[in-house]
Amino acid sequence: MPKMKAYASFDDYLRDQSSRNQAIIRALRRFVKSAEPQLMESVKWGNGCWLAGTEPVAYVYSDAAWVQFGFLTGSSLTDPGGLLEGTGRYVRHIKVRKPGDIDRPAFGALLKQATSRRRSAPKRKIAARKA
Repeated sequence: MPKMKAYASFDDYLRDQSSRNQAIIRALRRFVKSAEPQLMESVKWGNGCWLAGTEPVAYVYSDAAWVQFGFLTGSSLTDPGGLLEGTGRYVRHIKVRKPGDIDRPAFGALLKQATSRRRSAPKRKIAARKA
């Protein structure tokens, strides 16, 4: 399995993407900043993401043909527009092929739900393993 790239910052992650995807990620970045300005940018698992405190809320993943705008609690979000894709236990995403695909009201409703779920989620304690 290839090693995941490490980035020191969201800006470093952004610079490493194709110019086409950089335009999409910049538009998503502006959108998140205006919709949920309290979220902090970070890099997790080799992708750009937004955090509520230390909890990841949303992420961007750059594919050759699109950018995924995803939610860590996506499977529990109400999605009346049917935008979310994925079959994993928790994560869901939207494939964004151009900046104009960003549906501000629909994306905003999903981001707001995801942000409030992360803030209200009980903190899980990881028990130390016995050797």
